[in-house]
Amino acid sequence: MPPVRAEILARRDEIVAGLAAIVGEEHVIVTEDERRAYEADALSAYRAVPLAVVLPGTTEEVAAVVRYLSEGGVKIIARGAGTSLSGGALPSPDAVVVGLARMNRILSVDYENRIARVEAGVTNINITNTVAHRGFFYAPDPSSQLACTIAGNIAMNSGGAHCLKYGVTTNNVLGIRMVTIDGTIVDIGGDHLDAASYDLLGLIVGSEGQFGIVTEATVRILRAAEGARPMLMGFDSAEAAGACVAAIIASGIIPVAIEYMDRPAIKVCEAFAHAGYPLDVEALLIIEVEGSEAEIEDLIGRITSIASGFAPSTTRVSKSEAESAAIWKGRKSAFGAMGRISDYMCMDGVIPTSRLPDVLKRVGEICASYGLAVANIFHAGDGNLHPLILFNANDPKELAKAEEAGADVLKLCVEVGGCLTGEHGVGIEKRDLMGFQFSAVDLGLQMRIKSVFDPQWLLNPAKVFPLDGRPPLADAA
Repeated sequence: MPPVRAEILARRDEIVAGLAAIVGEEHVIVTEDERRAYEADALSAYRAVPLAVVLPGTTEEVAAVVRYLSEGGVKIIARGAGTSLSGGALPSPDAVVVGLARMNRILSVDYENRIARVEAGVTNINITNTVAHRGFFYAPDPSSQLACTIAGNIAMNSGGAHCLKYGVTTNNVLGIRMVTIDGTIVDIGGDHLDAASYDLLGLIVGSEGQFGIVTEATVRILRAAEGARPMLMGFDSAEAAGACVAAIIASGIIPVAIEYMDRPAIKVCEAFAHAGYPLDVEALLIIEVEGSEAEIEDLIGRITSIASGFAPSTTRVSKSEAESAAIWKGRKSAFGAMGRISDYMCMDGVIPTSRLPDVLKRVGEICASYGLAVANIFHAGDGNLHPLILFNANDPKELAKAEEAGADVLKLCVEVGGCLTGEHGVGIEKRDLMGFQFSAVDLGLQMRIKSVFDPQWLLNPAKVFPLDGRPPLADAA
C-alpha cells in the first residue's frame, strides 16, 4: 500500500467533525472497535482500520461528503456490503469509508416498461423479492446475493449462476445516478434501452469505485419463465465434465446455468445443504433449463444425449420445487460452506469453454506444486473459473504460497486466451498482474481515463493498477 499520510491522521478530529456536521454524529463511526468492522472485505487476509466511516442516507448527503473530503485531500473508499473477494473495499488508515448501507430503498417499479429504480444499498436479492409476486425477477444472481448490494455489483460488474443466459450486471443496468469527485450529481443512461452519445454507462459499470460513487441505479426486470428445472450430472474425471460443458455450448444450446463442482466442493456443500449431491464422483455439473414443460423436456433430452458421449456416472433431474431449491442452496452456499473448514483464496479467471478440460488439470497441478489443496466451484457455462485455494491464514508462509499459486492460475487463464477477472474485479488481488494481460500503453490509457474522473486519485486509490505504474498525480493521494 502507498505510505500513510501523517498530515491526514493529524486532522482526524477535524475531519470527523466535518462529516458529523453533514450527516449527524450518529452516522459517523469513530471508535476503533466499531471502525474495525470495516477493516476488510471478504478478502479478509488483508486488513486496515480506516480513519473514519460515514453513512450518508441520501444522494445529496453523499455529494456533500465527497465534496468535503476531496477538498481536504482525503482518500475515499466507497463500500456496499463488503462482500468483495478482491479487496475492492479495503481501506487504508488515512482513508474515510463511505458506506451506502442506509440507502436501501426501492424507489419505483415500472412493470409495463420492465424497469426498477433502486438505491445503491439495496441487496441484490431484494429486487427479485420485490417484483416476484408479479412474475418478474432481476437476472444477475451472485452467490452472495442475500447480502451483496447493487453498489458493489455495479462496481465489479458482478455475474452469477444464471448470467450464462441473461448476462452480467452491465447487461441489466440501464442508468445510474453518480456523485463525482467534486460532489457533482450526474445521471447517466436512464429508463430506456440505449442512451445517446458515448457509452459512459459501460465505462462506469465495472470501474471499481474509481470514477465516482453510484447512489442509484435503474435496472431491467425480466418476466420469469413458465418453469425451470435443474439436473445433476456426475463424472469420473474433471476432464470429462469440462469436455461435456464445452460440447453443450458448442451445440448451440444455452441453458440458464451450468455450474461445476469438484469432489472436495461436493463433499463440503452436501454436508451443509443436504441437497442429494453424489459423493462418489470427481466432478458434478448443475445444469438448469427453463421454458414450458415441453421445452424443458426437450432440452433435458438433448443435453442428456450430448452428455452420454462423456460417460456420466450419475444423472438426476429434479422432480420438485423443493428438490430444485435444495440443489441451488448447495451451490449458493458453497463459498460459505467451504469457509467452515478452511481459509481460502478465491480466484476469478475466465477462459474459453473449449479449454476447460486441460485448464482444470493444470489448476490442480499448479496448486499441488505449492503443496496446497484446491476446490473448484465455478460458472462453467461461460468459463468463469473460481478455484478456491485452501491455506492457513495464520501462517504467513502459506498465505504467500496461496498468493503465488493464485497468480499462476490467473496467468494460465490469460495464456489460454482468457482474462484475469470475470466478476470479482481487480481490487488489490490482481493489481500486480495487470501488466501480464495489458501492455504499458493499455495501462497508461486506462490510468489517463482514471485521472480525468479523479485527478488526485482520491477515489479507491491503490486498487486496479500496479503501484509502481501510477501516474505522477497519484503521488498527491
